[in-house]
Amino acid sequence: MSRQTNTVQKMNKVVVGFDFSSGSAYAVDLAIDIANRWQSDIKLVYVKEKNEDETPIRAEIERRNAGVAHLLKGIRLDYVLRQGNPAEQLAKQAEEDDASLLIVGTHGMSGMKKNLLGHNTFKTVELSPVPVLMVREDFNFNKSLDTIVVPIDSSDNTRQKAGQAATFAKTFGSTIHLLGLYTSTAKDVRAIVNKYISMVQRHFEKTGVQYQTKFIEVGKNVSLDTIDYANSVNADMIAIMTEQESSLSNLIMGTYAQQMLTNSKIPVLTVRPRRVLADTVTY
Repeated sequence: MSRQTNTVQKMNKVVVGFDFSSGSAYAVDLAIDIANRWQSDIKLVYVKEKNEDETPIRAEIERRNAGVAHLLKGIRLDYVLRQGNPAEQLAKQAEEDDASLLIVGTHGMSGMKKNLLGHNTFKTVELSPVPVLMVREDFNFNKSLDTIVVPIDSSDNTRQKAGQAATFAKTFGSTIHLLGLYTSTAKDVRAIVNKYISMVQRHFEKTGVQYQTKFIEVGKNVSLDTIDYANSVNADMIAIMTEQESSLSNLIMGTYAQQMLTNSKIPVLTVRPRRVLADTVTY
């Protein structure tokens, strides 16, 4: 994801999971790109097994870090070894560092087949106190981060991801596709979606973020229809909440976030919801 860039305020540290897999290596590359733009330091986290020898691990990580040192633009790339459950340890590191972002490559941390997400990555999203960017090793990282999809439904927390999406849009000069999701034919539900879309539009206009808006009728379910739309516009990122509407069609296949993370080949940014008043947006 390469493209420069509107100036954004300095962000806190970027934490990235690493385990020597190609997926986690891509996550490190992406972390460097983002952290350079944010002028944030990077903390690479390796979660080791109980009796695993640290010496070769440290030697290899230091060798790899030295190999990318020339890419760092006024920022630091440090690492730490932790022991325990990978999801829990990554979430704890992000909290200890008061990180702005946690980046996880799908395949390596899961230990499962390439086309499956695996338990650890989704558990990391559930536990992380900060936004998590999930990336697959088969995504084309040579393309620019031009297009970000932000689905908006009638759930109370749906708007909160708009602020994080706007930060990425300003960082990369991206266009946000606001996707209004009509999950019901009920007029009051559709009116809520329209209201939330309007509120986010006003926020983007106030902050100078480029956007366009599309409304769709949900057919399969929220997650799969969002992915279909994102693929149709050749999106480079989808921003979602870790909790979303729980329609019957979604419950059959699992939670909204889990479906998104499992099925999307496009990087997914997940944001944990915060409690807000009904008509208050916290970006």
